Amino acid sequence: MERMCQLADVSRASYYRHLGEAAPEEAEMAARSAIQEVVVTHRRRYGYRRVTMELRRRGMAINHKRVLRIMREDNLLAIRYRKFILTTDSQHEHEVYFNLAARMTLTGVNQLRIADITFIRLQREFVYLAVVIDWYSRKRSGGLWSVRWRPG
Repeated sequence: MERMCQLADVSRASYYRHLGEAAPEEAEMAARSAIQEVVVTHRRRYGYRRVTMELRRRGMAINHKRVLRIMREDNLLAIRYRKFILTTDSQHEHEVYFNLAARMTLTGVNQLRIADITFIRLQREFVYLAVVIDWYSRKRSGGLWSVRWRPG
């Protein structure tokens, strides 16, 4: 190798530096090709984590950050398909009341209060939370934790 570098009038360090520069480009192209294959196979439903796991299952040593970078550059990020779920029955026979609160012009506190109730699921039980808010000041004017309910 030393003799070849002397004949070409090139230092050994620059020869090895040039030799090392070509390898990352080939590895990058192989990684891009493998990522594109996985993404197209799974119809763009796999995110970078799943793509990374699939490539590792195939025997490729690759970092999830590299997969994410390549997927961003190639516009291969997963497309989220969300099913539309109809939750409101608008075709009922009951009388529909107007929202009078939406038409109000508030000038001070304690003119309109709104309330909501929700449940919070803990590890083994549900806890209900009710909150009353003054609409003008947006401050909580009341709240209640309810009795716990254990499912099952």
